[in-house]
Amino acid sequence: MKAFWAFVKKEYYHIIRDPKSLLILIGMPIAQIILFGFAITNEIVDAKISIVDNSKDKITQKISNKILSTKYFLLSEYLQDSKQIEGSFRKGKIKLALIFEQDFAKKLRNKENPSIQIISDATDPNTAATLTNYISKILIDYQNEIQLTTKTSKGIEIISRMEYNPQLKGVYLFVPGTIVIILMLISAMMTSISIAREKEKGNMEVLLVSPLKPYMIIVGKVIPYIFLSLVNALSILILGVFVFDLPIRGDYFLLLFEITLFIVTSLSLGIFISTKVKSQQEALLISLMGLMLPTIILSGFVFPLESMPKILQYISHIIPAKWFLIIIRDIMIKGVDITYILNETLILIGMMIALMVLSIKNFKIRLE
Repeated sequence: MKAFWAFVKKEYYHIIRDPKSLLILIGMPIAQIILFGFAITNEIVDAKISIVDNSKDKITQKISNKILSTKYFLLSEYLQDSKQIEGSFRKGKIKLALIFEQDFAKKLRNKENPSIQIISDATDPNTAATLTNYISKILIDYQNEIQLTTKTSKGIEIISRMEYNPQLKGVYLFVPGTIVIILMLISAMMTSISIAREKEKGNMEVLLVSPLKPYMIIVGKVIPYIFLSLVNALSILILGVFVFDLPIRGDYFLLLFEITLFIVTSLSLGIFISTKVKSQQEALLISLMGLMLPTIILSGFVFPLESMPKILQYISHIIPAKWFLIIIRDIMIKGVDITYILNETLILIGMMIALMVLSIKNFKIRLE
């Protein structure tokens, strides 16, 4: 029994003397509870909206102020014409637009039914439905108030429209998100594990002293995964189109370019992780904790970023999957061209270059 407790003590010291293992054992549960605690909510706050006020009277101003006084909505801009709404949706500036018809207050006084049109960006159907319900409830409450205080109106007609996804099909949400997760899983995680395996077996040291340059080693490692990731992405797209009737409204070549860019960025991230670990186990755990959880939670795939605390929204900016999800949804569902997603594309290119430079630098350090 004494030998047994000595063995237990040895294992205990082995764990606490390994900072990486200790960080994973203690840090992962803390990170999970924080992320899931703040991210898993059906409530959406600070959603940006535009208002087209064709009447510009006291009633429409009062309704607008009532909507904007809640925690759910923030005013992005007042638009002069409803034709400008499409451009705001394509640029990703707003989630919802509100249109007041002309002579709104006059029609209300004349016992007519003035209309308020709600147009939502339904590329994310869950968010669109939630925001439409929020604003409809506010308008219904206001309608009930005026009917209690005056008998001069029949009520307000609320017209809602879901842009890009009128039937609110869930496939518009999960197919692009699945592509993001699969590409991150294959590209980043499998690459980091593959290179870590070479290091564990001692093969990497042989490669590093060979005539091959560090960048050649990296490129040689990633080429098979680029091909495999492209095959997976195309398979998911084909299934989405022919099985689930998912439209691809944008340019096919632009979509293929953006998919390839994200694959290379993810591979660069996986290579960078592999240069910082010594074993496959470390690579797997760091990839799971540092890549998969943020990809699922902080990319906007499952949970709307607007509902999260500001600190998590800022952290989401360094998640490549967030920018790629915006790109792929905009191309496939909105049919935008490169001008509308140029900023997101440049961010991915910058991340890819930075990660590749850091990875090559780490290989050079090992050579020295």
